[in-house]
Formats: sequence, structure tokens, C-alpha cells
Amino acid sequence: MWLCTLLSVLFGCLSGSALSGPRVWIIPRQSPRFDRPGDVIVGGSFSIFHFSDGTLSNFTAPPPVLKTSSASMWSYRVAQSFVFAIEEINRSAHLLPNLTLGFSIRNSGDSVHGALYETMGFLTGQEEPIPNYTCQHGSPQAALVGDTRSSLSVSMARLLGLYKFPQVSYSSSLPSLSDKIQFPSFIRTLTSDLTCSHAVTQLVIHFQWSWVIILAHDDDFGQQASSLATQMLTPAGVCIEYHLHVPSHQSFGKIEETVQKMQKCTARVVLVFLSNSNFQLILHGLLAVPVSGQVWVSMDTLHMALALTIPGISQVLQGTFGLLYHSSRAIGFPEFLAHLRPSQTPEDMFIKKFWEFTFDCTWPYQNSTVTEGVQFCTGNESLKNKPHPFPEVSRIDAAYTAVYSIAHALHNMLACEHQERKGTNSHNFHSWQLLHNLRNVYFKTSDGNKIMFDANGDLVTQFDIFQGKKTPAGVFHLVHVGLIDPQASSGNKMMVQLKQDLQVSSLNAEITVPTSICSESCLPGFSQVPRLGAPHCCFDCSPCPEGQFTDQRDMKRCLLCPKEQYSSHTRDHCLPRTEIFLAFEEPLGFILALVALLLAGLAVLVLGVFLKHRDTPVVRANNRTLSYFLLISLSLCALCALLFLGRPTVTTCLLRQTIFAVVFTVAVSSVLAKTLTVVLAFRVTRPRSRIQVCLSSGASTSVVLIASLIQVVLCGIWLITSPPFPDRDMISEPRHTVIQCHEGSGANFFCVLGFLGFLAGGTFSVAFLARGLPDVFNETKFLTFSMLLFCSVWTAFLPLYHSARGKSTVAVEIFSILASTAGLLGGIFIPKCYIILLKPEKNTPAWLRQGHQVQHNRQCEMLQRRCVSSGESLGSSL
Repeated sequence: MWLCTLLSVLFGCLSGSALSGPRVWIIPRQSPRFDRPGDVIVGGSFSIFHFSDGTLSNFTAPPPVLKTSSASMWSYRVAQSFVFAIEEINRSAHLLPNLTLGFSIRNSGDSVHGALYETMGFLTGQEEPIPNYTCQHGSPQAALVGDTRSSLSVSMARLLGLYKFPQVSYSSSLPSLSDKIQFPSFIRTLTSDLTCSHAVTQLVIHFQWSWVIILAHDDDFGQQASSLATQMLTPAGVCIEYHLHVPSHQSFGKIEETVQKMQKCTARVVLVFLSNSNFQLILHGLLAVPVSGQVWVSMDTLHMALALTIPGISQVLQGTFGLLYHSSRAIGFPEFLAHLRPSQTPEDMFIKKFWEFTFDCTWPYQNSTVTEGVQFCTGNESLKNKPHPFPEVSRIDAAYTAVYSIAHALHNMLACEHQERKGTNSHNFHSWQLLHNLRNVYFKTSDGNKIMFDANGDLVTQFDIFQGKKTPAGVFHLVHVGLIDPQASSGNKMMVQLKQDLQVSSLNAEITVPTSICSESCLPGFSQVPRLGAPHCCFDCSPCPEGQFTDQRDMKRCLLCPKEQYSSHTRDHCLPRTEIFLAFEEPLGFILALVALLLAGLAVLVLGVFLKHRDTPVVRANNRTLSYFLLISLSLCALCALLFLGRPTVTTCLLRQTIFAVVFTVAVSSVLAKTLTVVLAFRVTRPRSRIQVCLSSGASTSVVLIASLIQVVLCGIWLITSPPFPDRDMISEPRHTVIQCHEGSGANFFCVLGFLGFLAGGTFSVAFLARGLPDVFNETKFLTFSMLLFCSVWTAFLPLYHSARGKSTVAVEIFSILASTAGLLGGIFIPKCYIILLKPEKNTPAWLRQGHQVQHNRQCEMLQRRCVSSGESLGSSL
């Protein structure tokens, strides 16, 4: 009962004096129709004439009768495709061969009221429909084809769903209509807006646009479409600069605000989820502002076709992409329209009014005066000269597939009844029986397209991709550039196929696709560094550091090269490392080896000179045994530098530091023993003093042996606990693998060096304190100078050793060994060799006695000064 009451209010069926006027006050009393009889009737609802009413009802009186304001050129052509399909089916010998289809075309007036009124009139068979009452005894009704605006679709789908009457829509794409619980009898020969939105996002992903704007209505459709687009684009790495929501009703203030925001946008791609009217308003607003280079991506190419009727709008839509569901073409339909004449179809109550609007003429009527300048219609005008703009996307044959779907479903239903022997009388079926067959229909059209519906009643189809392009002559075309196939998909990704002449960012291609990015792509060798406070699509490119690389574009971080490789100069790939070490063959190694051999040979040469002149005063005065020890150790010190050259092995790593430490300990301890001998010699003032025992050769040799023994013990502990070993250093030099000796235990290494440093420091201190003692050959001064050179070299060695990298570390250590060896050899023995070889007259006992006398006098003077300073007399001192 509630349904009857509701519909009675809508259609003016309430009784009472308040509505005592005509019940058809919403629609003109005699609304035009186009009826043709047949065995089965198919209804058609098209918005051929638009109704207008400039006044708002105050509900105190019935509203005035709606009047026709304009004619829709597109809708009437669609209605003619409906007629063309039925006539073609009736001529077919294979489809419904024993059945003639009739039709009843009605005008919805692009109005919810008109659509409901005419639909109820078709269902009830009454001029003034009464809900839930049917007065029809003629041919059965199969289904209804039609609707234009989405609001009409919802209203009609709800109404027809209550009657379980099949409705096949050719233009409504609302996502909610896919709900078969709310709309069980609704089927459409196109896909839903959500599927179209999904296809739009696939186009964005395919062209690698990562910086886009979403322009959508603030209604359910706009929110659903923009939300779906965001969900699809975000995981694909696409950033959305702005979500611009436009009110569903036309608001010029909001349109102007949206246009101003678009001026500030840097994204070049705009995803459009708008109605045609608001889309045109925004495009018109952009004509007056300096916005260029934007790519509009619409889920309905018809938006572009209708918008292009605005003068100058093509400059805004240049390069724009649009999608259109792939439908079959009515072959022969353009010729059918070209031969259409009002005289051929007198039952068509729409054609004369359509003729007037199309050809801008007036039909001559009887008893009417002829007005000057008025063009009369003859009826012989041809629609061939009035083509619909952009026929490749206008789909003026949209109802063609819908009629064929109903015909095939009816054919299958009657065939099944015949096989089950339920009778073949076409008058004995109900419309709800056709619904099951309509949902499961499958056939091929004359142009080879497959027609089938999914579980939601949506057509399973592909999307054609069109792009706006101007020819050199300035003519704007919508060019078919590819397709999107939702069926050939993997997960959420649809297959996008483009023609070969479409190339991204190519100036020589027939059709170009610009880029839309927030940041330029990072080349191989660079990584993306996010900008603070910006989306992840906005980033800076940072070059990869040493040892890292990126071999692809737009990598988030640099990758480490394998251990045995290093990054190239461009940081886009890795190269194999080369092994390096301080070899004998290279210039530096050869020079160091030559210097080591020269020093060793010089030390041996000096040893030979000392052995030859071992009985001369110079050699005897300098403790021959210690001199021999020192010269031998210095020659070994020079030769141990050769162990640091060449490829490190286990043996050389074990011998390098240990031999160096031991031989240098022998050398330094020999210098220490010589220094102590000189100092103690000047301290002996009485015969048979105990200090004289320390002046014996055995005592000085003991110093060398004890110091060397301690160093040997330390080295032994080092070799036993954590010995050195060959190692591959891949950090010091990025492009090379340094083959070196790892010292093993760092603590043991520094203990060995520390003892040697302690010994050198003590020797230098003793020599420095004794530097002023009188001596014939200035032995203490030479010892002090040589130890000063030695300590200076090794003091400078420590920072250089730790700052050097790779094989330079070995070179620094060899240089320090050779420099300290040269310092000891030159500071101690070169003056002596000078006297032995070049001043032999000073190397005699007479000169030595003379020198001793001078030294004795100096010693007495020193004792005298010492006694005076202590308050004692010279006599008591003696």
C-alpha cells in the first residue's frame, strides 16, 4: 500500500478537491509517442524533448503543464538506432524468425517526473497510469531500453525492479546500479563508473605520470571514483597534488575557486570525474587564465566531444585523453539516418519537432500567415548534411546493442521452452522469465564484437583510448590511440595496448604524451632523497658515495658493491678490484729496495774498515765489540726492510715485525751500552773502584743481550698468542684490494714497539745528559746526534703510519726503517771513517796522548770548579 500511495502522489492519482484539475498536470496531456505493433513489444525511454518550468511550486495549486523547451539531437538519433535495430531483427531469418518485434518509444523529457510517468504508462498500458493496475490485453512487453541522466536511471531501476521488469540501459554508469539486491532487473550495455575509474588509473600508471590532480564531484560518485583512484595510484607510486571537489550543482563561485587553484598546480595531468556541465564551466574558466600544457584524462570521451562545441576550447583540450567503452557499430545506420523522412513514418510523433530544431525551419500549417524571413520545412531535408559532431565517440547508435541483447535473450528463452515442450506461444511468457536469459546472454554482433554481461549486469567490454589532436590545418580530431582490456588483467592491473605510433615525449611521433612529474627522474648513479614535508614523488637526486651504485632510474637508495668490486666513476655499476701491494717491480718498491741494499752494503763496508783498522786508536777507543754489534745490526736493519716488499705471505708476515723489532733492539741497546761506557769512564775517579767493573767488555755486552732477550720474549708471546697473517684490505683504497699483513694482536704489536721506544728514549736521555763530557773523538756528541735523528724519525712515523692508506702504510714503515738506520750509521760511524780514511795523522798514539793531556787538563779544571762551588779548597781536594 505504501508503494501505491507514494506513486499516486508522484503521478497525481490522489482524489479530492485539492487536485480536482487534470491528473496529468506534470506532463502535457497528449505526450508524443512513437508506437509500432508487433508480437512482442520492447519499450524505449529517451530524452528527446526537454521540459522546462521556470517557476517553483508553492504547493497551494497544481503546477503548470510542462512545456517542451528544446530537442536533443543526440537522443533522437539514439532512438532511431533503437528503431533501426528492431527493423533489422525483424528482417533476420535466424534471430526470432517467427516473431515480429514492436516498440513503444516515449519521451522522458530529461526529467525524473517524466521518466516515471512514461514508464508507468508503458507498464500499465494506460494514458493516465494507476500504480499496481494493468489494463493491457495486447502483445506482451519484453523489456525497456533507455534513460539518460543517472538520476533517471536510479528512479526507473527502482520502479522496474519492483515489477521485476527487465531494463537495459545504454548510458547510465552509476556504480550503485551494479547492486543486484537493490536493482535486480537492471542491466546495461556499458560498464560502471568504478570500472572506468580503474581504467583511468591504469592509463596514468602506463604513461608513468607520477604527479596528478583529481577533479571530482562532491557527491557519492565523485567520492567513490576519487577514492578508488587514490587507492590504485598510491601503491603505484603516483602522488596526488590536489583533490579538488566541485559541487554537483552549478556554483560559479566554487568553479572560480577551482580554476584559481588549478593555476597554482604544478601537475600537468588532471583526472576528471565530473558531469558534462561542470566540466564545461571549468574549461571555459581556464580559457581566460594562463594555464597551458595540462592533460585532461576523462573517463568519458563524450565529455570532450560536447565540450568542444565551446568556441576556443580546443586549445585547452589539446592532447587530452578520454576513455570510451568499446561497443559494436550499427552497420548501415548512417545510411538509415540519411534516408529518414517525416513522410515515411507518420506514426512518429517526434520527428517533426526534431526536424524543426535540426534544420532551423518551421512546418507550414493551415490557416497560418506567412511571416517574412521564416524558412519552412519541406520534409526532403537530409540528415546526411547534418552529421553529429565527433561521430567516432558520440555513440548515436548506443541503443543498437541493447535491442539485440533483448532479442537474443528472447530467442534463447523461446528456444528453451520449445526444447522442454512447454509451448512456443510468444504470448504466454512474463517479463520476469526473460530476466534470467538476459543476464546470461552471449552473442556476436555483425561487426564481430562479443556481447555478454557479468554477475553485476555490466557489459564485459574493453575501453577505447582517444586523444584530442589538431591537424596542421587546425581541425580538431579525437584520434583512437589504443585500448584497455579489463579482462586481460593481472591482479588489479589492466592491460593497456597502444598503437605503435604513440611514443611518450617524442616530438616526431604523430601523437605525443607529455610527462607529469614533481621531480625529474634520477639517473643511474643517483638515489632519491625525499624533500622535507613534500610527497614521496617530490625528491632530489643525490650521487651515490664511493663503494655504492644504482643501475636503474629512480632508486630509493644506493646499493653496496660486492666486496671484490668497487663502484665506477659514474656510480652506475661495479668493477672488479685489482690486487695491489708494494712490489719490487714498481718504481717506489725498486727505489726502497735499492736504498736498503746500499745502506746494508755501507754498513758492511764500515765494518770492513773497522776490522782492518781494529788496532788504531779510533777503533779501540770506541769499544770494538759494541761497534761490531752495532754495524752488524744496522746492516740487518737495512736488509729487514726487504721483508716488507713483495706480496705478503704467511712467512713474511711472521718475520716482518719480529725481525725488525729484534735487530733494532740490538742496535739501540748497543748505542745504549756505548753511551753508558763513556759516561761511566768519566765517573771513575779512584783506582779499583766498583764502577770500573761496569767498564769491562762483558758488562757492555750484557746490556745488549739482556735488552735483546726481553724483546725476543715479547715477540715470542706475540707469535704464540696472535701472530700476524696475510689480509685483504678493501676499505683503504676503493678501487683496489690491498694485500697486507694484519698485525694480529694490536696490544702485542704496540708492546713490542713500546719497548723499543722506551729503549730508544732512555738511550737518547743518557746521551743527551753526557753530551758535554770531554772526549778526544767527540763520541758523546755523535751518539746524542744519532739518537736525536732516530727518535725524530720514529716520532714522525706514528702519525704518518696511522694516516696512510693501503700500500702507503708499508712505504712509510720502510722509509722509517731506512731513515733511522741511516741516522745511526751516519751519526756514529761516518766521523770515525772520516778520521780513519781521510785524517790518518789523528789516528796515532801521539795525537791520542796529546788529546788525553788536553782532556786531563780540562778534567782538572772541571774538578777545580766543582770543588770551589762546594766550598772546599783545592788542597784538601787532592
